[in-house]
Amino acid sequence: MQQTFTDQLSRKIVLADSPLRIISLVPSQTELLFDLGLDHCIIGVTKFCIHPAVLVKDKIKVGGTKKLRIDLIRSLKPDLIIGNKEENERSQIEALMEEFPVWMSDIANLQEALDMIKGIGKLTKTQDRARAITLEIEQQFKSLLPITKPLRVIYLIWQEPYIAAGQGTFINDMLQWCGFINTIEQERYPNVSADDLQRANPDVILLSSEPYPFKQKHIAEFTAMIPKARVILVDGEMFSWYGSRMLLAARYFENLIAKLNE
Repeated sequence: MQQTFTDQLSRKIVLADSPLRIISLVPSQTELLFDLGLDHCIIGVTKFCIHPAVLVKDKIKVGGTKKLRIDLIRSLKPDLIIGNKEENERSQIEALMEEFPVWMSDIANLQEALDMIKGIGKLTKTQDRARAITLEIEQQFKSLLPITKPLRVIYLIWQEPYIAAGQGTFINDMLQWCGFINTIEQERYPNVSADDLQRANPDVILLSSEPYPFKQKHIAEFTAMIPKARVILVDGEMFSWYGSRMLLAARYFENLIAKLNE
């Protein structure tokens, strides 16, 4: 029996039955599919889908999130493809939409992430598990106590050029849940110069582990640039993965806040 679903771009997609051949084009949503118990239905993932490591290693890699192997995807004959507006290239997604049911997420905050989990639960008839995951995430975030003294923060995701997480991003929403003030006023992910960083006058610079893998050696670079700022390496998955990895995020934020409260 056919069913019609609405994705987060307000697009209608029609599925003939429960999907049995799913391709996931986003790492955080791939992990969610496994946590929903859909291992047997997942036939393809991207090369950046790394969790759960034991299970994704045997899945067919259909390219990168922005450089999909369309012919390979076509040969796999999926009955459902799951992507994301920001992480996937529009032209490639539109090409896939002409041939396959493609459900797209569009996520800039916690509520939209929870809606995505529920939506994928409905698509795949795993509503009970999806509901349990969302309830647990909601409870953990409701219990999260923000930092006692709001701190001005810059969150960097790239080096050469420097790229920061700005307004309207999921990362920005996570910063707000922690009680941080994002000093980057531009939308999305602007390039910023050393002068921009200095003018922003942050109390804290957070260096993400992804997509650029900032390391301990980079702390000295930013400390020299802005001596008064604390420079901290952070786990980028906790700030930017909007699937079931959020089950770990609130506790991670609690530990980070405790460190900065010292």
